[in-house]
Parts: sequence; C-alpha cells; structure tokens
Amino acid sequence: MITVALAGKPNSGKSTFFKAATLANVEIANYPFTTIDANHGVAYVRVACPCTGLRVACSNCRDGARFIPIGLVDVAGLVPDAHKGRGLGNQFLDHLREANAILHIVDASGGTDAEGNPLAPGAHDPCEDITFLDREMTMWLYGILEKHWPKLQRMAQARNFSMAQAIAEVFAGLSITAEQVHEAELAIPHELHRSSAEELIAFCGGLLARTKPMLIVGNKVDAAPSSCTDALKGEQVVFASAASELALRKAVEGKLIRYLPGDTTFALENESALSPAQKAGIAHIGKVMQQWGGTGVQQALNKAVFSMLDMIVVYPVEDENKFTDSQGRVLPDAFLMRRGSTPRDLAFRVHTDIGKGFLYAVDARTHMRIKDNYVMKDGDVIKIVSTRK
Repeated sequence: MITVALAGKPNSGKSTFFKAATLANVEIANYPFTTIDANHGVAYVRVACPCTGLRVACSNCRDGARFIPIGLVDVAGLVPDAHKGRGLGNQFLDHLREANAILHIVDASGGTDAEGNPLAPGAHDPCEDITFLDREMTMWLYGILEKHWPKLQRMAQARNFSMAQAIAEVFAGLSITAEQVHEAELAIPHELHRSSAEELIAFCGGLLARTKPMLIVGNKVDAAPSSCTDALKGEQVVFASAASELALRKAVEGKLIRYLPGDTTFALENESALSPAQKAGIAHIGKVMQQWGGTGVQQALNKAVFSMLDMIVVYPVEDENKFTDSQGRVLPDAFLMRRGSTPRDLAFRVHTDIGKGFLYAVDARTHMRIKDNYVMKDGDVIKIVSTRK
C-alpha cells in the first residue's frame, strides 16, 4: 500500500488533517507535541469510477467516485534542530521511513511560532516553516551516512566497487535503491567518494528529493490573513482547512449534509436540525470552500499520489464482457500502479502465482489482446490470462 506521511512543526494541524482524512480517534489540542507516538490510519484517494462510461452497475463507488485506500501516518511534531535531539529529536524522523511521500503541513494562518506555540494570526511568517523540514530531513540522512562514510571511502579504492550500491545498503531501512542513489550521484559535479561534508549534505538533499517527495499543505487557510496566503502563493502549495473537512465529515455522519471528500461544495439535508451556531459554522465553511475550491484535504492526498508519485489506477477483471471477477462482482478491485507499468506488473500485483504464470492480457474495453510491451494507462480495465489461478 502507498503510504503518505504528515510532517511539520507542532500545532500546525497535522492531527486534525489525519482525523479528517481517516476519521480515526486521535487527540487534537492547541499546544505543541499533542502527538507523541505516530498515528497510523487509512485514507483514500479519489478518482472517477469507469463504471459510468462502461454502463455497468458498480457497488464499489459512490455517485461515480471511487475511493482507493492508502496508508496515512501522522508523526510527532518537528522543531528546528530536531536532528540534533531538540524537541522529540529523531523520533519523528524514524516514523518517516515507511513513507513514499510526505505532506508538509504548514500553519498558513501564521498563528504559531517556529516551535508550535500559539500566536495571534499573522504574527508568524509561514514561509519560514517551509525550508526547515527539508533541512532537518537532509541532515537526518547525512547523519546516517556520515557514520559509514570513512569505511565507504576506504572501500571505494577497491576494483568494481559500487558506491551507489553501498549507500543504498546503508539506507536499506528507507527503501532507497541503488538506482536512486546513482541518479543523485549524477547530479553532482565531482566524484562522490571525494565529497566534503557540505558536498555530502547537498548530495543527501538531492537523494531526499528523489526518494521522499514532499508537498506543502497550507493548513488553517480558513483562519489565514491574506498577507500569509499571498506570501505562500509563491510556493508550490495546496491550501487546506482540515478543520472544515473534519466538520463536514461529522455532518455527513449526522445526516445533516450530502458531501463526498473532494467535492467543492455540499448540500444541506436536514437544515431544521441545525442550531443557529451550526448554521453559521456551516455557512463559513461554504465560503471557505468557494474561495479555495474545496477544503484541500482530498486535493492534497490526490496530488501527492498522482502528481508526485506519478501513480495511475488500473482495474483487473476476469470477465472482459461483464467487467466482473469470478464471483460476478463488477470492477471489484482498483490498483494503484506506477506510470509505465505493464499488464505483467499488474499480474504480479494481483498475485505472485498469477504473475509467474502470466500469458497475456486483454483490454476489456476493446476486447482486444494487448501486446507484451503495452504500457497501461490510467483507468485501464484489464483481463489477465495466466496458467495459474
């Protein structure tokens, strides 16, 4: 399963974002270090289900929207110099090992200082919070590599030694491959094993960008003065109001509104059940959504998975005529696959034995056999033919 981590300074709204995305029961409070141990949950990315275009009845989507599970991790808050042991130190960094991508949750309201202590909205420049997380993670990687560096430099004198492979082994717990290390190595203008400390830090920064891509989420936009949002617009930011998303999901649970995560608006279902305060609150959320094109929570998750990680969604079926599995379920599965994947890759995702016995694939839309070198497209419906089941 793809895993996305929420990182950032304390009190930036990570736990609210996590709860809004997963509806998990987590502690939320207006003070630093509410989260001590990482919270793990399941969130979803949203795509249009192909059932409408195929004119078949599907029980796995909601009003044509398909929600595909991903892992979500809410890690402890980070303060500057955490890699030196400040705050909760490297504890939060260790929780990022499993993440494929990171959402850097920034307090867009400017209502917290660098360590997460509450301030008046606009009192802190949120742009200052953007660079430090990248720096902390880079220094975390550097700290790991530095411990092994003298040995690696000695080993580099041997014939047929692969520095990229050796560094990948150092970072084995982070799922960093030798290919990714080699790509980062090609970006530096000198031989890697001759790097100075500063050059090695820069190399770690390049490696980080390739292996833990990061998206900035300007949270608390509902309380943000224009001075803060205008400053953040110069960055690649998805603006969000996790508190608004959480309120909407609770209102759906109470059957007060109709709303799907990722919608740009909502509809009242039981207005008479709302108190005057609730009506005012829901009206404010509506204005926030109108201004920012939704609450931003679903938009951030989707951008992390589909833009940063470059994933596509593919639907395996067994009956290409009815688009069903062996039990007659229509479009029962939706798999996130890396762009560039082939039907053989999909066969292995379905089951290792099916992959080993892979013969060919059929495009269920056209009922045509697919060439062996076919690269799957987003939304493909594929039948796998295998010697094994």
